[in-house]
Amino acid sequence: MHLRFTDKELTTLVEMVSLAASVAMWNRKPGSEEGMAAFESLEQKILGKVKHSGQGEMIEFDESKQMHQITLEYQEGSYFQECYDEFRNELFWEEMVIRLADRDLARVIGKVAWEKLSEEQRRERTQDIEKRYWEEFTKNGIERVAVIFPPEEG
Repeated sequence: MHLRFTDKELTTLVEMVSLAASVAMWNRKPGSEEGMAAFESLEQKILGKVKHSGQGEMIEFDESKQMHQITLEYQEGSYFQECYDEFRNELFWEEMVIRLADRDLARVIGKVAWEKLSEEQRRERTQDIEKRYWEEFTKNGIERVAVIFPPEEG
């Protein structure tokens, strides 16, 4: 199969493949190695072809890793980096809200009762708590978050 791309389309393809590979690296689940290897292989194939075709000023070869990669200079203003940063940011806040809401629910109903609930039941019971945390973090970020250590830990 042969595909023809404009320079702009090729740049978009490079960004899409690199974004997909960056997100896939978050998968640490046992057995995901084969999928990750497939993503990396395709990314390397595309980056290598683009680099060697003379259109790859945004691509460099890292000798220590023996891999092609998008240059840091290009990444800084790129759309794919913006998407990746937004993904990580949203993931952080979502996990923070869910974990805090789950912690609060477990404190109210007890850990044993909490463990018996399905994920759907937990989300149903923590909707109001999650909403309160979302409002707090939207307004104040982590500015008012504090860790309280038990007295025995100082």
